[in-house]
Order: sequence, then structure tokens, then C-alpha cells
Amino acid sequence: MTTHRTDVAASYFESYSVVGLLAVVGVLFVAVAFGAGRLLRPVVPTPEKLLTYECGVDPVGDGWAHTQVRYYVYAFLYVIFAVDSIFLFPWATVFAAPGYGAATLVEMFIFLGFLAVGLLYAYKKGVLTWT
Repeated sequence: MTTHRTDVAASYFESYSVVGLLAVVGVLFVAVAFGAGRLLRPVVPTPEKLLTYECGVDPVGDGWAHTQVRYYVYAFLYVIFAVDSIFLFPWATVFAAPGYGAATLVEMFIFLGFLAVGLLYAYKKGVLTWT
């Protein structure tokens, strides 16, 4: 009986050793590629090369610029509702399965409640008004 356990453990660790070996080979491949690139590239720094690249236009002014935060808020709200729709499709398939109806319905209303509270909070803060 103990030899069977030893055989199972040995095959278990052999499968991980293959994965570990593949990871080491991958890391070595990347390291060699970066090292070769560093050794073979020409290094001739000029003032033009050290400038910040802005779509082919010479940079003007300060590096600090004000950004509108509202665009990030809209993107965040989009991500929230995209996650909501991703959660709704599997829920709809499980809801149709026998024995899962009531539990999944309660879970979905709890999830939608959290989303509604977040949407209400965003509305109260004035995030959803376009200015």
C-alpha cells in the first residue's frame, strides 16, 4: 500500500518538475534575448533621442498636465456594469437548472442590490451629470 502512495507522489512531483523546467527555460530564453539585445545595440545618446516623444511633435511646456477625472469615473462605471452582465449570463443558465431557482434568485437580488447602492451613490455625488 505504501508503494502505491510513493508512486502517486513521485508521478505528482514529476509533472510539476516538467512545469518547473519549462518555466526555467522560458526565463533563460528571455534573459538571453535581453542580454543579446543589450550587447548588440548601438549606444549613441543624442539630445534628440533623450526628448520625450509626443506623436512626432516636440514637447512644449511642463510635463505635468491636468486630467479630467470624470472620464475615469465613466470608465469605472462601464467596468462595473460589464462585470454585472458577465455575471448575469451564467446566472441565467444556473437559474434554469432544477433545485437552484430560489437560491440563485436571492443571490442575484443581493448582487443587484449592491450595484444599485453603488449607482445611487454615484448619482448622489453628481458623477452621472455631464458638464
